Amino acid sequence: MLPDSQIATIFTVMKKNRFSNAYRLGVLGGGQLGRMFILEAINYNLAVHIMDADPGAPSAEICSTFTIGDLRDYDQVVAFGKDKDTVTVELENVNVQALYTLEEKGVLVFPQPRVLEIIQDKGLQKQFYIDRGIPTSPFELLTESPNLEELKHKIPFVTKLRTGGYDGRGVQIIRKEEDLNTLFDAPSILEEIVPFVKELSVIVARNAQGQTAVFPTVECEFNEANLVAYLFSPAEITEDLKTKAQNVAIDVINALDMIGILAVELFLTASGEILVNEIAPRPHNSGHHTIECNVTSQFEQHLRAVLNLPLGSTEMVSAGAMLNLLGSEGHEGPAYYQGIETAMAHPGVHVHLYGKERTKANRKMGHITVTGRNIQEVRNTVSQIKDTVQVISDTSDY
Repeated sequence: MLPDSQIATIFTVMKKNRFSNAYRLGVLGGGQLGRMFILEAINYNLAVHIMDADPGAPSAEICSTFTIGDLRDYDQVVAFGKDKDTVTVELENVNVQALYTLEEKGVLVFPQPRVLEIIQDKGLQKQFYIDRGIPTSPFELLTESPNLEELKHKIPFVTKLRTGGYDGRGVQIIRKEEDLNTLFDAPSILEEIVPFVKELSVIVARNAQGQTAVFPTVECEFNEANLVAYLFSPAEITEDLKTKAQNVAIDVINALDMIGILAVELFLTASGEILVNEIAPRPHNSGHHTIECNVTSQFEQHLRAVLNLPLGSTEMVSAGAMLNLLGSEGHEGPAYYQGIETAMAHPGVHVHLYGKERTKANRKMGHITVTGRNIQEVRNTVSQIKDTVQVISDTSDY
């Protein structure tokens, strides 16, 4: 494993020009996060090489090279990464042992494999918070065959798969005894239900020199599928709470000694507690608004962090909101975006489509950022357009 203390030195003595197509930057994952990352990398004259299992992935048509491969397969990940200068990830569900091997071969891997190893397992992740004194809700580990009688008196509670959960999947809320029959048949964690008043998120970045930069705290609203429906920036909470949330995020990335960008999802309780829910070591849905709303976007910041460049300003240039464009229920097939022109007629509306040809229920197909002079103006626009755009599979209007 590459000692973190040597990473900054490696960048300092590196002869290869990072602002050149000769610098080989690899990304594991070619979804919409990779696509938006590439759009920022182009500004720095950087070639981005993508590996993804889906030949029609959103990044496929705009990356420098595209490799079809299984991100969980050791040999395929090593083969992809071995000729790269730096490898980063678009999602955390990748083969960590392969990343350790790439480190041994001299490839810079960010976030570091040891960080991904912790984050991939929600049990290890929660224990990490407890061991480091980072505020989080109480939890316990469950086997694939837990004792249901012992769990009855703990209802209500939340269970989460220790590994593999993503985009709202792998989470169950157990509200009554009958729900116990639906428990995951795989190792999971049990958490108390937190009586939160708001769900917050903070994006924070760190480079190899230990410089950190934290974005303003945002608040998120989730849909029935546990996906972000909207986020608002800045969060409508006191300045003290905003700062408290940002400080928790900085504490987490420093405790991990991580290089890259980290999304820290938080609960705010009625008593003013800030509790860490989950973290994601990559650009995140709760940071998409930064493309329009901040001096530096989360995607450019991630690029700066993994290349050990000075981190950019996170100052807000506009209040904003982000609306996810999700596939409509009951629609599966070629995607058709209904109502975009109507939404675009409103001031401050910015559309981002991800290039996915086919839609299905709750699939992330794009997002809209709304900017405004203040958060109330932004909320007014959101209320006017929130039901305007529908992603359907009806092609009769083509």
